[in-house]
Amino acid sequence: MLPRRTRFTLMPAISLVALSLMAALPSLAGMHAYAAGPEHYKTVTVRPGDTLWALAASRTASGGNVTEMVDRIVAVNGLHGGELALGQHLRIPQ
Repeated sequence: MLPRRTRFTLMPAISLVALSLMAALPSLAGMHAYAAGPEHYKTVTVRPGDTLWALAASRTASGGNVTEMVDRIVAVNGLHGGELALGQHLRIPQ
């Protein structure tokens, strides 16, 4: 007598996928994707006496974080060490 051969079916795998989707879909349905809007910049030419702090402070909203604006200006312009040169053009986030 020959041994009985068992058949492999996809039913357990399909059941597992369906169960996973049933558990995940409610949490995924409540998610919202938020994209940042385009950043607008103003170009400023560095003049005698200008400092990074002063430029940031003059363009920060009342009660805003000047340090955050300094960080943004440094990042956008690729400044290293915060040194400004006369006549240098800086992009200032609006």
